[in-house]
Amino acid sequence: MEPLRLILLYAHLIGFALLLGGAVTQYMSKHIRINSAMVWGATIQVVTGIALAAPLRGGGDAEPAPAKLIVKAVIGIAIFAMAFFSRKREVVNKGHFMALVGLTLVNAAVAVFWK
Repeated sequence: MEPLRLILLYAHLIGFALLLGGAVTQYMSKHIRINSAMVWGATIQVVTGIALAAPLRGGGDAEPAPAKLIVKAVIGIAIFAMAFFSRKREVVNKGHFMALVGLTLVNAAVAVFWK
């Protein structure tokens, strides 16, 4: 892997950690809301995800399927929208919050298990 791709992948993983870590922190606090770590994590995930799917791919067997990229993009944008547009609310509906966490885990599963 070329260095730029590795840096983007590293940043993508940091975004995932911020998103999921921020969600776990809020859930454990019993005051369910969208914190800044979650918004930053979702933003980093979308930006680095787009960069990872861009023309940096070299082609060949390692190139992900276009359907996988579309699924991940749709889920990533949904996560970002759910976090961004709810960030100023003092309390977020538990169903909304758990859906955001669930989509985050599904997006990671798609990345790992869909070859």
